[in-house]
Amino acid sequence: MSTYNELLELTLWDILRVINPSREDWLTRFHIINEFRDVIRSVESLRGATVEPFGSFVSNLFTRWGDLDISIELPNGLYISHAGKKRKQTLLEDVLRTLRRKGGYHKLQFIANAKVPILKFQSNYQNISCDLSINNLNGQMKSKLLFWINEVDGRFRDMVLLVKEWAKAHDINDPKYGTLSSYSLSLLVIFHFQTCAPAILPPLKEIYPSNLVDDLTGVRADAEKHIEETCAVNIGRFKTDRSRTVNRSSLSELFVSFLAKFSDISLRASEQGICPYTGQWEDIASNMRWLPKTYTLFVEDPFDQPNNVARTVSNRQIARISEAFQTTHRKLFSANQNQSSVIATLVRPQISQFVAGTRPGIPSYHNTSNRRTHPQVQSSAHSPSQVQHQFQYKRQDGQPNNMAVKRPLQAVHSQSQQMWRPKSDR
Repeated sequence: MSTYNELLELTLWDILRVINPSREDWLTRFHIINEFRDVIRSVESLRGATVEPFGSFVSNLFTRWGDLDISIELPNGLYISHAGKKRKQTLLEDVLRTLRRKGGYHKLQFIANAKVPILKFQSNYQNISCDLSINNLNGQMKSKLLFWINEVDGRFRDMVLLVKEWAKAHDINDPKYGTLSSYSLSLLVIFHFQTCAPAILPPLKEIYPSNLVDDLTGVRADAEKHIEETCAVNIGRFKTDRSRTVNRSSLSELFVSFLAKFSDISLRASEQGICPYTGQWEDIASNMRWLPKTYTLFVEDPFDQPNNVARTVSNRQIARISEAFQTTHRKLFSANQNQSSVIATLVRPQISQFVAGTRPGIPSYHNTSNRRTHPQVQSSAHSPSQVQHQFQYKRQDGQPNNMAVKRPLQAVHSQSQQMWRPKSDR
């Protein structure tokens, strides 16, 4: 490894040790979820509803400062519940009034007219930001799929965390202002892993060959079981395929090639869209699912086709997004590069002051089909299993559950009591 590549590789691992969630970060979010369950039990219009997290917390793709996505699932017996936009707005207004009355939350903001109505707030407990929606089973299942995908190859999770921090540092990770959502960034990493040589991930149609959202109908347990078993079989087949060539790229090599791949995204987006379902750039003009083209950038949701997860990207901001890729790539190869300048290029100023300290070494990627651990430093870089024995889970009825929690992700998904890892990996 050259001196330059070694510098970047070591710096990326320094950054990961800072942004990886600590044991306390996991427990904080569990506390907020249980606290919010107590709130919902007091809302008369939500009697019988359950509170279920989703998003980056569930997919294990959140950083120490990540938001917490929460869904209120309305009761409908064994069947998947559905609610119209007007009812969702009314129920979120009930929650908003309850939060104001009870206290313990601040920065409350009700976004009623969004495609999916959302109530945003911050918990007074550690100031964690939360996004609340109603009946977001789609979001929960997408989060599970990402959780399963990130166990195919550990570099995927590392890349997502690094890319999200880098995007925040360059102010291109805020869909409210015409840039990329965190979900979009995760899909860009998936697409990069599908299109590098040799490929690290398969086209997602090889993991789930139909439209996931369309299959979420009928009895919830049956629908979830079908999706889980299908993914488990296909992921297992991919991981055990001895005929495929294993990609042994280092994290720094993957990060640099990621920047290079999307440096011309503002030009390419006028004619092509990104399709993680097929693992290919696709011509917009010949893709009947995407026409008529009304978006600046098209990144198709592989689990909800042909939905565009980058629909909020504006004409004005696409140039800034492309420039961020180009500028970072150029700076990382400048002749006078040192660790301080690399850190300043990749993380926000408030994070850079923590990116320092001893380095326990760099993991080997020579056997990428096996799970590998993150470097361990003090209170950060903990996986879900490292906090499982610390967490006493509270059931929906408010009573403590004294059974050992096999995984925190299983614990927060109490209604179905199903582990989120495919059965073949348990």
